[in-house]
Amino acid sequence: LPWPIGHLAKLSSRDELREEIQRYASYTPIANAAGLPAMSVPVHRSADGIPVGAQFLGGPGREDRLLKLAAQFERAGAWDGRVAPIG
Repeated sequence: LPWPIGHLAKLSSRDELREEIQRYASYTPIANAAGLPAMSVPVHRSADGIPVGAQFLGGPGREDRLLKLAAQFERAGAWDGRVAPIG
């Protein structure tokens, strides 16, 4: 789940910030380094209604497959018009 608002501001050092980001988003740099298209798609909702995403990677130049997959998730999950709670 996403961090609560202000979570990162509570960290005391750059090293602590770096460690927290690596723990939370350690897989995203892999796609960047490999030059692969990637996307995060909401696939679930928490008990509080917060969207929970999954990251998908495509083959080189295969953004079309990722977009087709995203469209399938959108149709199956009825995400249109839903808004996450703020606060």
